[in-house]
Amino acid sequence: MSDFIYLASQSPRRRQLLEQLGVRHELLLPDAGEDSEALEEVLPGEAPAAYVHRVTGLKLDAAVARLARRGLPPAPVLCSDTTVARGRVLYGKPADAADAARMLRELAGHTHRVLTAVALQSGRKRREVVSESRVTFDAMSAQDIRAYVASGEPMGKAGAYAVQGRAAAYIARISGSYTGIMGLPLHETALLLKEAGVRW
Repeated sequence: MSDFIYLASQSPRRRQLLEQLGVRHELLLPDAGEDSEALEEVLPGEAPAAYVHRVTGLKLDAAVARLARRGLPPAPVLCSDTTVARGRVLYGKPADAADAARMLRELAGHTHRVLTAVALQSGRKRREVVSESRVTFDAMSAQDIRAYVASGEPMGKAGAYAVQGRAAAYIARISGSYTGIMGLPLHETALLLKEAGVRW
């Protein structure tokens, strides 16, 4: 039994979502020498579900090694990764404003999938779940896209948008997990934590 976990994520939204559940957590962030972005490289021909599963596993491996290296008190370690997909095309975090605008042009007026994998390591036992949701964007004019990109909100977010931010004005419909689209599906995460004996 544990009354806190380590969260190996730099996402403020994941912290906020764990706080919403009331889960005590400490951040377990990469060392200066770790290249965490390199873990998110897409392999040629990789399917979206395989990608998000693989990347989350790699992030968890790195976090568990980090915990041991730092000699911190043992506790479960939680990792998560989110990707946006339309068909087999993956939309990760945009490289720059032009890339964000391209992604939004391709997503506007269509339905896409948001896949969020969550992995929890407790001792030697690893548990994982993948949440899949669907998001339908309304049409967006060139001016809409320019204004949204200029807000800065798309940067650092898979698919170049935040469902809980200004992008909500263009989201016609969602099905699945709203918190999963934000980056941490709370229902599935709560089940993993319960299975691992985490109290909150």
